[in-house]
Amino acid sequence: MAESPRFGYGTNGFANHRLDDALAVLADLGYQGVALTLDHDHLDPYAPGLAARVATVGHRLAELDLGVVIETGARYLLDPWHKHAPTLLDDDPAPRIDFLCRAVAIGADLGAEAVSWWAGVRPAHVDEATAWERLVAGCAEVVAVADSVDVTVGFEPEPGMLVPDIAGWWRLRGALGAPPGFGITLDIGHCRCLEPLPVPDCVHEVGAHLVNVQIEDMRRGVHEHLEFGDGEIDFPPVLRALADVGYRGLIAVELPRHSHAAPAVAKRSLDFLRAAAAEPAGTDLTVATTVATAGGRS
Repeated sequence: MAESPRFGYGTNGFANHRLDDALAVLADLGYQGVALTLDHDHLDPYAPGLAARVATVGHRLAELDLGVVIETGARYLLDPWHKHAPTLLDDDPAPRIDFLCRAVAIGADLGAEAVSWWAGVRPAHVDEATAWERLVAGCAEVVAVADSVDVTVGFEPEPGMLVPDIAGWWRLRGALGAPPGFGITLDIGHCRCLEPLPVPDCVHEVGAHLVNVQIEDMRRGVHEHLEFGDGEIDFPPVLRALADVGYRGLIAVELPRHSHAAPAVAKRSLDFLRAAAAEPAGTDLTVATTVATAGGRS
């Protein structure tokens, strides 16, 4: 009998909740894990007493039986004026490298299944060759730290960034010497947004290297994270593809702009995903879509 998929939810979609409250809500709803974005309000890696706070979160995750992956997409944690700045591509990438190394250490302490990051947008004054050199150098530094503490890395292709797609991930992996601990974070919506292959084929292409999966609905050519049923993705084949490649990690809902209605959105999302996972091959998503849309939108 096939194992059931393990669904999680991104804490960046619970930005108006205390972290402990968000974990409790997600566990009560039936999620099996969280994608924890380190941020000023959710396990700030720069606030005092980090070791004690990490230990407290670790105990809470264990108490609630929640798995965890560490995400590093906090918008203004490093620079209050510029979103996601600095990145590994900037003239001074040291703050980003320090942050990622802190994330790796936190991941090690929490027993995280993966620590995820992305390339960043190439600054206008930096040519592409220089940007790639900086990216490879920065990633190599963090991967070495991750290897030293046995933490798995999941690098995420992100539309609009220097590594926007799976082809870019393959290129980066090759440039790094194909380290065994360097996996991929695959965002299912991004596949629909810009990959040339159908979404299930994207899963199969990188199946051997999947260490982290983010999931939401999306439309072709539009990088907007949508609730399930509001985009164009047929999810039962995607979930079957994840099962086919043997992926057993978290499949975490990624809706960072839905914090205003987080508990309701999280419930709708889990209802949808469970219905999609239960659908046999050859059927459509009518029932699941009905479940997802019944609660309305806010």
